[in-house]
Amino acid sequence: MFNKSEIEQQVAEFLLQIKAIKLQPDNPFTWASGWKSPIYCDNRVTLSHPTIRTYIRQNLSLVIQEEFGAVGCIAGVATAGIPQGVLVAQELGLPFIYVRSKPKDHGTGSMIEGEISPEKRVVVIEDLISTGKSSLQAVDALRAAGYEVAGLAAIFSYGFDHATENFKEAKCKFFTLSNYNALLKYAEENNYISAQDTEILRKWRVSPSTWGQ
Repeated sequence: MFNKSEIEQQVAEFLLQIKAIKLQPDNPFTWASGWKSPIYCDNRVTLSHPTIRTYIRQNLSLVIQEEFGAVGCIAGVATAGIPQGVLVAQELGLPFIYVRSKPKDHGTGSMIEGEISPEKRVVVIEDLISTGKSSLQAVDALRAAGYEVAGLAAIFSYGFDHATENFKEAKCKFFTLSNYNALLKYAEENNYISAQDTEILRKWRVSPSTWGQ
């Protein structure tokens, strides 16, 4: 049985330590969506750190075993979910496939790459959940191909209410190793940010699309 709170804090520590997550309330980032944000997350950085990479692989695998039961395949979401998914599939000794963001514009025109075995129950692996849009697009593609999607597991979530609603509407369970609340708790307690910064970061999460305008 895994200790959820302990894992949340440990992953938050790792992500801050290696700057996979950067917090800049005074100098916000601009996301691809155009949103202004005091936080930026790039979990691909974890792949360059063997100890952290191993911890994430092992605990994503534990989450799958504890929360989803017997599964027959792991599916990564392109692009950042692919290497994480491969590591988890290797840990569990399972087949691996991945889901493109859009169909190939040549050849078979498929969205799913790998040996297609729709009878297998599949868990989707992501690196990060923001709105959940790209993750659920992959879930839809797998379901359309005949797979039973047991759910999704990811490293980190911003914890947006509309993301939770999107997953609920799609009837797709999801679990993450860490999340925004756990991150802020760890960051403030360990002097990565001040109490004032924490308040700014909490306000951003309430209305990220209009924050900073």
